[in-house]
Amino acid sequence: MGVDRPRLSPKRGGAVLFLPLLALLAACGGPSGSMRKDVNGLIAARNYDGALARVEKAKEGSYGKKNQVLYYLDLGAVQHDAGRFKDSDESLDKAERRMEELYTKSVTKAAGTLLLNDNTTEYAGERFERAMVNAYRALNYVFLSDLENALVEVRKLSRLLQEYADTLQGKKTAYKEDAFAQFLASLLYEDDGRADDARIAREKSRAAYKLYASAYGLPSPSLEPVGAKNGGELVFLHYNGVAPRKVSKSFSVAWKDAAVALDASQDDEAEAARAKNAIRGGLLGKSITVSYPDYVQDPFQIAGSAVEAAGVTAPTELAQDLAAIARKDLAERQAVIRTRAIARATVKFVLAKAVSDEVSKKYGKNSWQHLLAQAGGAATSAATEGADTRAWATLPAQFRVARLRLPPGTHDVVVRYVGASGAELSSRTFEDVVIRKGRRTYLHDRTAL
Repeated sequence: MGVDRPRLSPKRGGAVLFLPLLALLAACGGPSGSMRKDVNGLIAARNYDGALARVEKAKEGSYGKKNQVLYYLDLGAVQHDAGRFKDSDESLDKAERRMEELYTKSVTKAAGTLLLNDNTTEYAGERFERAMVNAYRALNYVFLSDLENALVEVRKLSRLLQEYADTLQGKKTAYKEDAFAQFLASLLYEDDGRADDARIAREKSRAAYKLYASAYGLPSPSLEPVGAKNGGELVFLHYNGVAPRKVSKSFSVAWKDAAVALDASQDDEAEAARAKNAIRGGLLGKSITVSYPDYVQDPFQIAGSAVEAAGVTAPTELAQDLAAIARKDLAERQAVIRTRAIARATVKFVLAKAVSDEVSKKYGKNSWQHLLAQAGGAATSAATEGADTRAWATLPAQFRVARLRLPPGTHDVVVRYVGASGAELSSRTFEDVVIRKGRRTYLHDRTAL
C-alpha cells in the first residue's frame, strides 16, 4: 500500500498562503535610504535636535520590532554628537544588551531566513559595530569625566576583541583587531596610571595599524603629541563624514523558450529593488531573483582638519577608516551571502512553481487562474528577495585625531576643516578649554559635510 502525500492544492490553504505570507513579511528592512540621508543631512547642519526627532519618530515605523538594536545605535550616536553623553550611554547600553542576547542565539538565527530574506531576522550588528558601541560608551564617560566607567568599557572592548582573535584565528579576515580602540585604551590606561596596561594596548594598536595598512590602505599614523613637553595635553577627536550605505544589488535568471536571460540591476533603495524584481518576475513567468548587499559611499567634502591653540598647531591624522573597514568586512563575507541568497531564491521558485502546477491541474494549463498563479508566484518570490541593507547609519566614515601639548590654563581652540585640495572649508572655535598640568583634556567635533 502506498502512502498518500499531502498535495499543494489551492483548497488546502497552506500553499496558497505562501504568496501573501511572503508579501506580508517582505518589508522588514529597517529605515529607508532616504531617511538615512535626511538624518545625516541634519547632522551635517549640526541640527542634532532635528536628527534625534527624525530617528525617534521612526522607532515604531521604519525601525520596527526587528530593528530595535539599529534604532538605539542610530539614536545613541546622534546623542553623543549632540553632547548628550548620559542619554547616549543609556541608548547604547540597550543596544549592547540586545546585541549580546542575539549573538548568543546566533546559532539558530538563520533558521527562519532561508525561505524569505535576511531582513526577517532581528538586526544584531556587524562585528566592527559591536566594537564601536564600547568605544562610544568609553568616550561618553570620558566626556562625563568618569574615568572609572570609561575603563569598564575599555575592558569590555578588550574582551570582545580577544573573542574575535580567538574565534577568527586562522581565518583570512581583516577585522580581528581594532587599532583605534586599542589606541584609545592606551590613553585611558595612562590617564589612570596603569603603565603596563597602557603599554600592552599601545603595542596592540601599533601591530593592528600595520595590518590596517595592508588591509585598508591606511598608513600607520604616529598619533604622538606635538608641542613642548610640559603642561597638559589636548586630545582632539574629529568624527568625519558619513558611514557608507548598504544597498541591494540583484540579478534575475529566467527560463523561457529554452533560453536563459540574465539581467543585472542595482538599486539604492531596497523597496525600489523589490518592486522592480516583482515586475520582472511577473513578466518572465519563470525566474529566480538573487539579491546581495553592497556598500555605497555618499560623498563628503571635508578631507581633514587642523587644530590650533596657544600658538601650537597640529593636523589631525586618520586613526580609523570605518568606511574601509565596513566595505572590506562585507567583501570577505560576500561569497557566503550570495550562496545563501541563491539557495533561498531557488527554494522560493520551487514552492511558487508547485502552487502554479496545482492550479494548472485544477483549472487547466492555459486558464487565466494558472497564468495568474504563475505570474503571481514569480512576482511575489522576486519581490520578497531583498538583501539585508541594514547598517549603523549615524556612524562617521572616519575618526581623526590630533594631540597637542599646551601650557596650563584656559585656551581658545580653533579647528580648521579642509577639503581634498587643502583649502579651508570651514572652522570652529571652542572657547575656554581648560588645560591642566600633567592631565589630558578631550575634545571632539562631528562633521558630515
